Amino acid sequence: MKIHLTSVFVDDQAKAEHFYTEILGFVKKHDLPLGEGARWLTVVAPDEPESTELLLEPAGHPAVKPYRDALVKDGIPLAQFAVDDVEAEYARLHALGVRFTQEPLAMGPVTTAVFDDTCGNLIQIATQSQ
Repeated sequence: MKIHLTSVFVDDQAKAEHFYTEILGFVKKHDLPLGEGARWLTVVAPDEPESTELLLEPAGHPAVKPYRDALVKDGIPLAQFAVDDVEAEYARLHALGVRFTQEPLAMGPVTTAVFDDTCGNLIQIATQSQ
């Protein structure tokens, strides 16, 4: 068993597509209309196009807003992405105007940082020390 697809709820799929592809550097894998303006919109890591897909899922369900609001209020990331170097990725994203809620922080063998994805979520990036 392996993870094939996971999702983040987003307020606006077009805005999310821009942020996740143009800012974070993912590439679009699927973009299929679902009706009522919704899309099956997935992105993948550019160097692993057959790996786990991230679904940028419309946040229309009534349970989504209170759930995400509570996570953001408590500073809890909805998802975590692995990066080679948190400090370098922080510098790159910060220069692009990404708002961080936690600057790089070393915690034993792991360094993390947390940013606002502009679509209603906090996302953590992490690097494990070798």
